[in-house]
Amino acid sequence: MALFKGTQQHYYQGDNHGDYQFVSLRDIINQFMVIYVGEGKIIPKINRTDVSFHAQRALAELSFDTFKSVKAHEIIVPATLQMILPHDYVNYTKLSLVDSSGIKLPLYPTKHTSNPFDITQDSFGNYIFELEPELGVNMYFDDPLMPPWEWITPTPATATNGTHAYGSNQVGWTYYSDEVSADTNTLVFKQFAKKSWARNLSLLYCVWQQLDVSNMDIINLSSTGTTQGAVAANPGTTHGILGGNLKIGFTSSPPDPTKTLRYSGSPNYTPNENLQYILTSAGNSAFLEWQAGESLAVKTLEDEDSVDVSSYNTIYVVITSAVDFDSGIANTDIEFANTFGTNSIDDIIIKSPISTQPLGTNPTRTSTTWENFKSSKPSENNINDYQDYENNVYWPNEGERYGLDPSHAQVNGSFYIDEKLGKINFSSNISGQTVILDYISDSLGTEEEMKAHKFAEEAMYKYIAHAIVSTSSYAQALAPRFKKEKFAAIRQAKLRLSNIKLEEITQILRGKSKQIKH
Repeated sequence: MALFKGTQQHYYQGDNHGDYQFVSLRDIINQFMVIYVGEGKIIPKINRTDVSFHAQRALAELSFDTFKSVKAHEIIVPATLQMILPHDYVNYTKLSLVDSSGIKLPLYPTKHTSNPFDITQDSFGNYIFELEPELGVNMYFDDPLMPPWEWITPTPATATNGTHAYGSNQVGWTYYSDEVSADTNTLVFKQFAKKSWARNLSLLYCVWQQLDVSNMDIINLSSTGTTQGAVAANPGTTHGILGGNLKIGFTSSPPDPTKTLRYSGSPNYTPNENLQYILTSAGNSAFLEWQAGESLAVKTLEDEDSVDVSSYNTIYVVITSAVDFDSGIANTDIEFANTFGTNSIDDIIIKSPISTQPLGTNPTRTSTTWENFKSSKPSENNINDYQDYENNVYWPNEGERYGLDPSHAQVNGSFYIDEKLGKINFSSNISGQTVILDYISDSLGTEEEMKAHKFAEEAMYKYIAHAIVSTSSYAQALAPRFKKEKFAAIRQAKLRLSNIKLEEITQILRGKSKQIKH
């Protein structure tokens, strides 16, 4: 069966030119399983997954020092004088500046500068740590209530005569719709009375958000709350408001979003009225509570009563709101159905008193060293140094230039790689110039590039075989043999891929023997 797939027309009119010189990693694995694995063969039995792992390791290792480096990126250097390293970058082989004729001029790395971590200091030289970010999103409710906040949606208004979900025989009652909103920079609960068998209550509403505390040990909580005050019954009526209740605290699990009824005896009785709060360091439940009639009261879990979250990765901050009403209500008291109470909460601050953040630094992650380097003219471009003004020919100035570093005896420019930020930083004279980065990858970035040159196909087989027998318990005796075969196959692949041509070597030798007239 021929190895060439498709037709010649498909090849020449396609875009996979030169692909015949490579063999895919999938084919290498398939052929290895056929030739090396089976009864009576070197490897009696092995999972294909294991072969695939060793094949990928072989491809990566051979890509580093045996295969040709065929990957290159070309960019026009922006004013920032930085180039982002490619996503599959492992190391570079060459950085070049492209002139107007398309000729690659080498750029040399500079060893005399870098982009160090720029530590923020105060006026006394003390190190400043980054501020601990406040946990949560939209904790000041400066936007409408939205994810990641979750909440129990109020039931729409109803008008009934007869049996109702909140009680029975409620003739002539109109049930107004509760409201949970955050449109005024404050989270507001507007809650109407709901008739129960034993007493008149609002529903219990919850608003909650999940918090990531995986990198924190201790957190504190403070907030500002306002609760509905008591309102006496009007003359001639039997209804009044007893007051509101508002809580905010930390739980290890979210509330039940399906339960809002508060009176006991109902199967829908809400467990959210007695949430299991995380304990504080003093052994108290970790919540703040506002009773009836408190107005804009700021409450805080003090440092000595902070919350230990070292054993949690995620917790929930939960807000609950409810209002109690006068219980002596006749079923026909239509006026009472329009009675409501309001609770509100704002300015929720959740943070750790102990900073877990690193030393502070410039937000742009640039140091003074890098800023000075990119803003200055590199020494190799100082025309007063050794460049002739008229014809761009480089001659030494008066006297000799002893100790000159050859890497700086050019005007192409220089660079260094900031490995931490994954960027290449260039000298100022390269701004706006075209630069080419030739680099090495591990050949595992995409499915299409997972292939090996046919000159190194045998080296792939020997590498996989040696890796398998050296990690197995039944073929340790074969490991030294396959180790020698692996090194021999890799050496042979390097020689083949070096692409040495006799005529090219001959021409080089002829050039070296040329006589130079003085």
